[in-house]
Amino acid sequence: MVEQRVPTMDPWSVVVAPLLTEKAINMIEKDGKLVFIVNRRSNKKQIKWAIERILEVSISNVTTLIDRKGRKKAFVTLKDKAKAMDIATRFGML
Repeated sequence: MVEQRVPTMDPWSVVVAPLLTEKAINMIEKDGKLVFIVNRRSNKKQIKWAIERILEVSISNVTTLIDRKGRKKAFVTLKDKAKAMDIATRFGML
């Protein structure tokens, strides 16, 4: 019998904050993508896991980059584009 390992990491230790710039809001409206500032040491699998736990949605893609200020941004594409607007409104992003 194989024992399943449960991650002991808190999702909020990966996700720092949502990004609320004009460009990020346009991405929510047009592409159904949410933008977050995440922990610089986290990888794409950890980011996907954390956001799925926090928002209770299914994610199709995660893209990351490090900006000039040294922050790591995660561009999260949801499987349902219309749900991005609902989530952004629920969390006060719009």
